[in-house]
Order: sequence, then structure tokens, then C-alpha cells
Amino acid sequence: MTKSSSMGLTRRGLLSAFAATAICAAPTYSKAAGFLRGGGDVRKLRMYSGRTGEHLNMVYWIDGKYVGDALAEVNHFMRDWRTNTGINIDTRTVDIMAAAHRLMDAREPYMLLSGYRSPQTNAMLRSRSSGVAKNSLHLKGQAADLRLDSRSVSQMAQAAAACRAGGVGRYTGSDFVHMDCGPVRTWGR
Repeated sequence: MTKSSSMGLTRRGLLSAFAATAICAAPTYSKAAGFLRGGGDVRKLRMYSGRTGEHLNMVYWIDGKYVGDALAEVNHFMRDWRTNTGINIDTRTVDIMAAAHRLMDAREPYMLLSGYRSPQTNAMLRSRSSGVAKNSLHLKGQAADLRLDSRSVSQMAQAAAACRAGGVGRYTGSDFVHMDCGPVRTWGR
């Protein structure tokens, strides 16, 4: 699902760009976008959904600009799979996810558990769990619940919190981390 071939980019060229930028990408910036600015001119996101079977592996930022077609794919991928409805996902959340993934030096894609949630889905989940907020940032396309098999909840949460760009929730019992672009805060164990 990547648009890189239509933009004249090759796999070898992208790998070279990632290798060259890894040297100057030190996690010392206070915001995810700032951290990514130090990472070069290419930003990438890799995810899969166990619910839909879909995979996403794409460059969504090149030379200081978001790639519109790539963001459209992110919006579709992170849709509410229960209602098949979507919304524009806040690019700040995408940047936090990408920055945390990069900080962890993870090779595997994120498993997306929840991206955008329709009001109907959020209400249904609230009726089943006290851990679902009435005014969840998922309703605004500003949050994602993610898992990595190769990293613990603690490692993922520490990487996301290091971005200092939004909320980070640890859900150790359910084995996932919530990342959002709301106020900087942390919760859970």
C-alpha cells in the first residue's frame, strides 16, 4: 500500500535515506515533530490490523511535507472497522506513533487495535468497560491503541512518553499502549 514507486523512490533509496538519517536522529527533542525533524526528510509508518487483515507500510512525509495520498491511506486504515466510517486522523498522532516506533528501533509493524471510533462504537465500548472515556480522543481521530509483540507495554509507553507530545496510557493487562496528541499526561501501569 505504499505510493513510493509512483514518486520515483526505490526501496534502496529509502533504505539509504533511513541509514543516513539514523546517525543524526538523537531522541533529545521535546515534541514528536521536533524529534522527527532531526530524523531527516522521510517519515514512515508501518501497521497492520488483526480485525481487517490490512497492512500499511508507507512513507507519509517527504522533504518537509505530508504526502496527501499517504495520509488518505492512513485515514482509511485507522477507520472504525465496526461501522466502516472514518475521519481525518490528526497528523500529530501519526507523528507520535512514528517517533515512538523509531525510538524503539522496532522492526515489526504496530498492530492497530483502535484508531478512529464512531460515537456508536465508543458508546458500545463504554457500556462494556469503565476504561473507555465518554469524550475519548479516538472520537476526534487523535488517538491510537497499539501493540508490538517485540516490545513490552512499558517499553512502548516509555518511547511514546519520551516524545512529550501527548497522552500515553499503559494497559498492561490488555497488552497495549494508548497514544494521543492531547495534553501531555500518562496513566496506567
